[in-house]
Amino acid sequence: MKPLNIAILGCGTVGGGVAQILTKEKELLSARAQREISLKYIAELNPQAAIKRFGLEEKYFLAEGQPVTIDKILQDKDIDVVVETMGGKSDFVHNTCLRVLKNGKHLVTANKALLAERGADIFAQAAQNKLQLGYEAAVCGAIPIIKGIKECFTGDIIESVSGIMNGTSNYILTQMQLQNLDFAQALKLAQENGYAEADPSLDINGGDASHKLILLIKLAYGLKVSMQELSVVGIEDINKNDMDFAKEINASIKLICLAKLKDKKVYATVRPMAVKNDNTLSKVNYAVNAVRLDNKYSDTHFLIGKGAGSTETAMSIVSDIVFIARHGEVETYNEKEQYVLGDAKEISFPYLVSFKTKNLPGTTGLITTCIGKQGINIETVGHNRFSGETADFSIETDTCSLKTIEAAIEDIKKERPELLLEEPKILPILY
Repeated sequence: MKPLNIAILGCGTVGGGVAQILTKEKELLSARAQREISLKYIAELNPQAAIKRFGLEEKYFLAEGQPVTIDKILQDKDIDVVVETMGGKSDFVHNTCLRVLKNGKHLVTANKALLAERGADIFAQAAQNKLQLGYEAAVCGAIPIIKGIKECFTGDIIESVSGIMNGTSNYILTQMQLQNLDFAQALKLAQENGYAEADPSLDINGGDASHKLILLIKLAYGLKVSMQELSVVGIEDINKNDMDFAKEINASIKLICLAKLKDKKVYATVRPMAVKNDNTLSKVNYAVNAVRLDNKYSDTHFLIGKGAGSTETAMSIVSDIVFIARHGEVETYNEKEQYVLGDAKEISFPYLVSFKTKNLPGTTGLITTCIGKQGINIETVGHNRFSGETADFSIETDTCSLKTIEAAIEDIKKERPELLLEEPKILPILY
């Protein structure tokens, strides 16, 4: 059998990690694949920097004495698999991925933003040409959640997917919880330690986690969800009081991705939640990722590990390459679209609702009365935190919908327009 020849587009942090594993572990990988796996080309704008950084041989960056180009790779009939690690969702990257597949080559990528926001025709092109599209590395780095759903649970029905899918936000929230830092302090620490970019927007506003959840929803339920359709709340407004309120009910605040199947509808959201300490997700700290699957027949499963990093993400890419070497053009599992997206505001949760109000007599009574008028039972009322003329306190509700919580808040505003000093913080409670 001819070798499986690989080309890499982009030799940065992830692409360089892939090249290192493919060259250092060539014999082992080939034995596992029962077929020789050979790195042939790397297309990189600054090859000398990549050679120095990753200790790679110059031959991978040259074709007939000239720098390797993307066109050269696409035209080479000996190339079987192209690894895209350029990143981004630009027209250039999108069109390059389509060209890879149109030229009859399998595609492996870690590009979650591209697949989540512009991936429909890429998935379609791969299916049309009966080619593999490997994207294990696009969701939670080293955690094998894609293969888990594709290959391990095809005899089951996934009733819900939940998890911590962004290491930066988890690192920030962990520091706030364990070190009693405010958000700005924890973010600065994350940046100083390399866990957050100079512009951390996509991590803290829930965008990065949303990309991953969209891909899991497509895989588990065959449902195409856009970023605009997904209900997303970031962690930017979480403060010390919120952490204390969560601690009072034996919970920790985590940015949670959730997709839940009920009555042929998939309810999905990305938002901070108060995760009860009995739930394993509450103990997943710092930059670690975790995914929980609740299945109809096989019950609950957890996958926990590093969600980013050069070698961690590269390993997932290489595992896709080995899979392609073994199975070639065998079509992989893809759930038939048979569900619709439900309104996330209809998901039933207990809620932790925190209020900042004027320090006036009767405030707690009015708020609890308005909540009760919506048919919501109250489990506990947290301790008031007074600061001059303001007061902060929280209420833990029984199970209800977000719609009813919001209706209660509107009733409070109607009864006493001057009372609330800011919008109440609404955290679903995850058991």
